[in-house]
Amino acid sequence: MKIARIETFLVPPRWLFCRVETDDGVVGWGEPVVEGRAEIVRTAVDVLAEYLVGRDPLRIQDHWQVLTKGGFYRGGPVLSSAVAGLDQALWDIAGKTYGAPVHALLGGPVRDRVRVYAWVGGDEPAQLTEQIEAQVEAGFSAVKMNAAGATSPVATAAETAAVIARVATARDVLGPDRDVAVDFHGRFTAASARRVLAELAPLHPLFAEEPVVPEQSHLLPGLVTATPVPIATGERLYSRGEFLPVLTAGIAVAQPDLSHAGGISEVQRIASLAETYGAQLAPHCPLGPIALAASLQIAFATPNFLIQEQSRGIHYNKEADLLSYLVDPEPFRFEAGHARRGTAPGLGITIDEAAVRAADRTGHAWRNPVWRHADGSFAEW
Repeated sequence: MKIARIETFLVPPRWLFCRVETDDGVVGWGEPVVEGRAEIVRTAVDVLAEYLVGRDPLRIQDHWQVLTKGGFYRGGPVLSSAVAGLDQALWDIAGKTYGAPVHALLGGPVRDRVRVYAWVGGDEPAQLTEQIEAQVEAGFSAVKMNAAGATSPVATAAETAAVIARVATARDVLGPDRDVAVDFHGRFTAASARRVLAELAPLHPLFAEEPVVPEQSHLLPGLVTATPVPIATGERLYSRGEFLPVLTAGIAVAQPDLSHAGGISEVQRIASLAETYGAQLAPHCPLGPIALAASLQIAFATPNFLIQEQSRGIHYNKEADLLSYLVDPEPFRFEAGHARRGTAPGLGITIDEAAVRAADRTGHAWRNPVWRHADGSFAEW
């Protein structure tokens, strides 16, 4: 069996899919994308395909080594995301070839269901209570929300109070038996994050995500020791090497993205590394169905897994949603806030190829917004 063809599809709302087909007709799907830079990742996939076409798709680890290390210049989000999508597709092919779900190939399941959380925004809090109540009604026991919108370099008293008020609103709706995670999105400086975290602690958030931008990960030890709130980070880290410093800093939750951090192969290794530091795994995934399917396969096979992000109904999904490109939505039918373990081979989903090809004819050019402070200077989004 050889890889015969690799195609990519730019599909709304902001995703990139890849399709890998073997000479005997086995097809694997992956989701290689950097949000806002999908076209660039598409080109990277085309370049990496030059190596893969004609080779045995089942030599996944060997291909991963060559794709990540075969060039003198390595790493970065574009290359890591291109590799991630191809790696997902190769695992999908392997599962279909052996007639087993990917989690079985990773050593077998360690759980029968995976807890997932819903996104409720938080930048603009006017409808926060209604949004959270809707997710509780839908069965979710955990939600995630932004801490704030654009934030001053040194957060004002009003900005700090607004963060606390929003999370307090969430806690009032959720009660003590459900969870709220708070995403700082790198919008705070370390000083502002330290001040806000101190006031958040009594509200008992599940975790505080990305309190500082990844370029300032060297500041995490001070934040970790200054607060009892569990610190999470990792959506903008792309390898074990990049996770090592934040794990040694004492983060509680590692958040690699299956479409950014080298795919299933590398995220399984990141999870094992995190386990040695007592950290839990909560894969980042505000993306499409293939990324989520890959994330769930990791979750079922990872002992130190905590909770899974998913994008159904997220504010990014306007032209299409999580279920738009699936033949059967059943794998993503959540019960009591959990995804059930399936037995379908590969990634466990069936992509609607006709819908994907039709969507690619339109494509997209999604870009994240650029924010500015009141004085006109750049603000973190």
